[in-house]
Amino acid sequence: MDWRLLKWPFVVQHDLMKLIVSSLDLVPKGWFSWDFTVLRDGALIAEIDISSWGEKGTLTVDGDQYAVYRDGFLGPFILDLNDTQVAVASKIAFYRSFTVGHQDKTYTLKAASGLGRTFVLLENDQEIGWIAPAGWFTRKATVDLPDRLPLPFRIFLLWLTVILWRRETAN
Repeated sequence: MDWRLLKWPFVVQHDLMKLIVSSLDLVPKGWFSWDFTVLRDGALIAEIDISSWGEKGTLTVDGDQYAVYRDGFLGPFILDLNDTQVAVASKIAFYRSFTVGHQDKTYTLKAASGLGRTFVLLENDQEIGWIAPAGWFTRKATVDLPDRLPLPFRIFLLWLTVILWRRETAN
């Protein structure tokens, strides 16, 4: 039996996925920093700057600075550009997951397993992307989220993931 015939549909599917999903790299700015750069093919496309106090920060995407913050102590997480809410995420109590609203659509960002640091993005209960650490002892990560999602929204999803990683490290 020719095993290449069994691999062929997978290879075609994988190549098609590359057309709709581009891989990003999340790289910490320093050894102990929770600020990150986001790279595509080695080129800087965004920056995530997280405040030392509270769950807030700034996302710089295509020269625009988006504010990201939690609205109150238990309120939703907001992606804001010039006082306009672009996306809203609500933390699901006792779980490492969020319900995220953007452009009249709802997504779920959740941990892929109970103990791991990989997160998956779901739309209508179908996995459409993921954020995974590059290794056990690093904060670098590989990100595969659909290109059809606007870049600022994808970076917001990364910020939400980093917020949970930071919480876990603090505990």
